[in-house]
Amino acid sequence: MTKSPAESSKLASSPERGRGKGIALLVIASCQLMVVLDITIVNIALPHIQTSLGFSTESLSWVINAYTLTFGGLLLLGGRLGDILGRRRVFIFGVLLFVFASLLGGLSQESWQLLAARALQGVGGAIASPTALSLITTTFREGPERNRAFGVFAAVSAGGSAIGLLAGGVLVEWLDWRWVFFVNVPIGLLIAAATPRYIKESERHPGHFDVLGALTSTIGMVLLVYGFIRASEDGWSDSLTIGSFLAAVVFLGLFLAVESRSRQPITPLKMFRDRNRAGTYGIMLSLAAAMFGMFFFLTLFVQNILHFSPLQAGLAFLPISVVIAISAGIASQLLPKWGPKPFMVVGAILAALGLGWLTFTDIDSTYLGSILGPMLVFGFGMGMQFVSLTLMAVSGVVPREAGAASGVLNATQQVGGSLGLSILVTVFGTASRNEATDQVPRFLAEATPAQQLEFRRTGELPAPWGDQVLASGVSSAFVVAAVMAVVAALIALLVIQVRSSDLERLRGGAVSPPADGAAPGGDLSEGEGATDATAPVRRRGEGGNEEAGPSG
Repeated sequence: MTKSPAESSKLASSPERGRGKGIALLVIASCQLMVVLDITIVNIALPHIQTSLGFSTESLSWVINAYTLTFGGLLLLGGRLGDILGRRRVFIFGVLLFVFASLLGGLSQESWQLLAARALQGVGGAIASPTALSLITTTFREGPERNRAFGVFAAVSAGGSAIGLLAGGVLVEWLDWRWVFFVNVPIGLLIAAATPRYIKESERHPGHFDVLGALTSTIGMVLLVYGFIRASEDGWSDSLTIGSFLAAVVFLGLFLAVESRSRQPITPLKMFRDRNRAGTYGIMLSLAAAMFGMFFFLTLFVQNILHFSPLQAGLAFLPISVVIAISAGIASQLLPKWGPKPFMVVGAILAALGLGWLTFTDIDSTYLGSILGPMLVFGFGMGMQFVSLTLMAVSGVVPREAGAASGVLNATQQVGGSLGLSILVTVFGTASRNEATDQVPRFLAEATPAQQLEFRRTGELPAPWGDQVLASGVSSAFVVAAVMAVVAALIALLVIQVRSSDLERLRGGAVSPPADGAAPGGDLSEGEGATDATAPVRRRGEGGNEEAGPSG
């Protein structure tokens, strides 16, 4: 039975104001932190996982990709599940599934077992994460209150990666690499226990599950990333590499065809008609690709070349978390005055500058002289970006599609990170092989007989020759990562507009409805997350019909 607007508003609201809402935000942000930091908390443990379970250097990236692929591919379905079945119950299920998979990961004895557990973690995260974001839109009143909540959520999303490196360092140094998985168990159980007490169930929006859309998108992305991984190991002319790319094009084409014909698509393509939202997704895709690669390769650099312990490596990344939190807080306060575009442009430029600075790293680099400065510049830019992107992506979406919009934003972040990591691993592998070609003759001319014997046995160059190979590959990867950030800056500059209606939303004011009282296509609404007793106020649709403010 359809509920009245007053009943729906009451159902979607937080159980209490003040302390109740603060705890609700803590629960939601804790879930997002657990899901996001799990990507990088594993990074610190990669060398130990590689030794323990026998991964090669290139295949080691699949410990990350197995998680991000199922996460990114199923986020769209996960968001839709919350819309249809109720966000709180879906949120709890996703958290518990994530906890179970984490337990399996920590108990893994073979490489395939760990990869299977990581993939299952991705499924749990894909269910919990978009639901967490949509719970913010239905719990906090649009305007300054929701801006602050999104500021916290964005800081956690961006800073969680660095926090994961610190947590991973502590756990690996003091306990064992398996604890980077075991630590999720008590945290997830606490989140699941607190959710029914502090978060109300949302209204259910009847519909069906677009399983075919989820399957085609997931398979397509898996094949695409596998093509990049295969290229880094066997070259671009390898038949399996080419076949993977061709199959990826077919499945992604099927995904678009399915979505364009589905009555209730997992990804409503009409959401992309708004240039700001479409531009936001493009920026997130590019920046996530650069960010995932930065953490992956810097982790290898500081441990293998600077010889940091896992704990030292984790502490080395702590400043970036602090800077991201500060930057996100500043941006959330100033957004109502200036709008998101200035923060998107400046943030992407700062990210590109930080990554460009990292291209100068070599075997003589030091943490204070070559790593800390670029990380701080990059982090300040990313803090600006994440809060702006989060607000822009979910602004004005009707309640029945809040989960889908949240899923698309999360999917672009995770898929962008997975694709970016694969591309950068390919660049790293190519540059490393080229450098190894130059270093092997030098090694053979300078190495001791014992070193040469070990080289023939393992095929791996020792320091300093091996360090030079690694540093060359990492530097080349940062060049491409900087280009990705430049692409994000160009999208922000050329696509994003500053519109009067968007500024009004950020200030918490009402937006005048169109004459017919409904947004074309039904995909935009002023009150998608209203928590007061007022009915939603609709605004003009996205396809160029909305009266725009000054163009940015």
